[in-house]
Amino acid sequence: MLKHIFFLSLVSSLYAATEPAQRGLEIARQVEAKDNGWGDQQVQAKMILRSPNEKEVVRVIRTKSLEVTGDGDKALIVFDQPLDVKGTVFLTYAHKQNEDEQWLYLPALNRVKRISASNRSGPFMGSEFAYEDVGSQEVEQFTYQYLRDEKFDNTDCFVVERYPTQSSSGYKRQIVWVDKANTRLQKIEYYDLKDKLLKTLVFKKYQLYAGKFWRSLLWEMTNHQTQKSTNIEWDTFKLKVGLNANDFDQNALKRVK
Repeated sequence: MLKHIFFLSLVSSLYAATEPAQRGLEIARQVEAKDNGWGDQQVQAKMILRSPNEKEVVRVIRTKSLEVTGDGDKALIVFDQPLDVKGTVFLTYAHKQNEDEQWLYLPALNRVKRISASNRSGPFMGSEFAYEDVGSQEVEQFTYQYLRDEKFDNTDCFVVERYPTQSSSGYKRQIVWVDKANTRLQKIEYYDLKDKLLKTLVFKKYQLYAGKFWRSLLWEMTNHQTQKSTNIEWDTFKLKVGLNANDFDQNALKRVK
């Protein structure tokens, strides 16, 4: 009898220990599954960089993305304005298991620079987004813990903590708010390697495309340590426009127009 009680107690303890991790992973997989099947997309946007004194720098960008079966997605970002960044092109290959691959074409130098894993935590083009923030966030790049249910902006959400699995990450952990009703990301808090709150990203103005795919038209990233912020205002997304792997060839970065 004592052995039986001990066994039940052990099973109960193991279940309690593993349940938050399993539930957190399941929520992450639901978010991924809800957005599967868009194929390819392109969109224009404004990237607005704000300093603590509210001085603004506005950049005009174009992005293309390609869904890759069995691996992470590919994304291409072209800077069109202002003149000091015009012609800059950024390419990223996200991966489920390995480190993401990233390249940056700098027109002033007429050369392609590969972003090393050690530099992925650095600021992307002077914004409050890091290189590792740009591109798809694959489920396999994190481990998870379900924390609680909570309202954010009057929306019922799951709150999940995730830990990067890649050693090059500049974050110790992230806390993610997921809309229960539509399985959409609402907010992400980023904690630095000292476990201090570094940044918050809020997703606003969701719009539904093709009756299935939600896209946030406003991303607001705030750096709590520097008081700087970067907003991205997305235009209308165009899905299934016929892009293929040749549109994301790193050898053609210099030829992107």
